Amino acid sequence: MQFSTTIKNMHGHTLDGLGLDIVSGRYSAIGALPPEPVLCQQLGVSRTVIRESVKSLVAKGLLSTGPKVGTRVMPDAHWNWFDPDVVNWQARCGLTPEFLKDLQELRRVVEPAAVRLAAERATPEDIANIEAAYAGMKQAVEEGGDYVTHDLRFHAGLLQASHNRMLVQMSKALNALLRTSFEISTRIQDGTKNSLPLHRAVLNAVIARNPAKAERAVMVLIEGARNDIDQVLTSRRKLPVVSGAATPIKLKTKLAKRPAKTPV
Repeated sequence: MQFSTTIKNMHGHTLDGLGLDIVSGRYSAIGALPPEPVLCQQLGVSRTVIRESVKSLVAKGLLSTGPKVGTRVMPDAHWNWFDPDVVNWQARCGLTPEFLKDLQELRRVVEPAAVRLAAERATPEDIANIEAAYAGMKQAVEEGGDYVTHDLRFHAGLLQASHNRMLVQMSKALNALLRTSFEISTRIQDGTKNSLPLHRAVLNAVIARNPAKAERAVMVLIEGARNDIDQVLTSRRKLPVVSGAATPIKLKTKLAKRPAKTPV
């Protein structure tokens, strides 16, 4: 059992390392991956681990294999951008304007339709879950803490409330994509504070069973996120690298007011 766990961990570590190397551009597109013996030596793993990792990367669209051509790196147009690992590797290597543009376009296509369905189909349990996520966002804004995780739960809750199996299955991939956008909002002054009432408007419309209003509200929310991203892009600030735990909100320390003097 211990041996099996070790092999699994080595496979995960090797897959992660090779994926990052490909996405970062260390191995250029249409270029050949180094031969197995070289990779084994570089990474300190067996051929079996390398082969399993390559199979996983082929499934994710990052590599292709074939007789006489070996193992080659594929252009990013072939990558599975709905695979959370691929999104994670891109986020860790650094976001790009093209990636963020594609994300915003995807949101404008998927989320309004999902929210319309949520307004029609949400159960009391769905509403309670989304309410809890919103409460977590509100607490993070007011007291500091992990806003992004609750924001992701809010949007995942809306997809779940659509009760469309395909949309629900997209939730995991969309969460990985959306986190990159939400991380940018937390880096903009008052970004999360300004976004909070927009989330409330979406939730209120879902509770009111008003699909048209819910769709309009989520479009306003998406436009707000787009403005945040445009603000970062036009400022020419370096786009954030998203890795590890979500960035918590830190409240500004306020100077304590001096107590008023007691009249004599």
